[in-house]
Amino acid sequence: MEIIKSLENKKVKYYTKLLQKKYREEENKFLVIGNHLVEEAYKNNCLLEVIKTEDNNIFLDVPTTYVTYEIIKKISGMSNPQSIIGVCSCLKEEKIGNKVLMLDDVQDPGNLGTIIRSAVAFTIDTLVLSSHTVDLSNDKTIRASEGMLFSVNIIKRDLMELIDTLKNNNYMIYGTNVNGGKLVDKLELNEKYAIIVGNEGSGVKEEILAKCDEYFYVPMSTKCESLNVGVATSIILYEINKNNL
Repeated sequence: MEIIKSLENKKVKYYTKLLQKKYREEENKFLVIGNHLVEEAYKNNCLLEVIKTEDNNIFLDVPTTYVTYEIIKKISGMSNPQSIIGVCSCLKEEKIGNKVLMLDDVQDPGNLGTIIRSAVAFTIDTLVLSSHTVDLSNDKTIRASEGMLFSVNIIKRDLMELIDTLKNNNYMIYGTNVNGGKLVDKLELNEKYAIIVGNEGSGVKEEILAKCDEYFYVPMSTKCESLNVGVATSIILYEINKNNL
């Protein structure tokens, strides 16, 4: 068994470049770090290759490169990572389903990861990221999702254009808006629908809200001005699905 020990090795330099969004997009690949994420990628047929130390006890039927732990730290960009990294193919888009969640410029990778987990937990079949939503292959997003990004159809679109397309195909569009909206648990959803949640600071854009068929909001104490978008979205998805789980 050959073990790569040099930080100057060409393969090590190549893998390390995948920490940068530009190279992930050019190569159509991204990294996942740790046993659980590697296994989730493998289960969902997204794992291309494994980089690991000799003592890591996960063995998968993909090409494997053995390296030192110092190289694992270099490639991962972390000071104390688990001893395995997966190289994954970027996710393939599938047909848009009937239960759609749209994110209007969500910026925090932790929020995006949380929303992905909740989308899977509460049976959303398509997650739509706006053009300026945080990068899906960001390491913080991947870790916050706990690998659930492999279990839901995720696409990137211009929301204004997509809303028109969905409306032409009999989808109802629901936007978060405390002014004039219904309580979330009072919503009567169409068979085909899209829920829109907005940016952490500014919410859903006015021009997007203007295209919605109906508005709703999450009730809360007057002592709290607003909820984190990851938390709010999780509550929304639970409420609209609680009778169907």
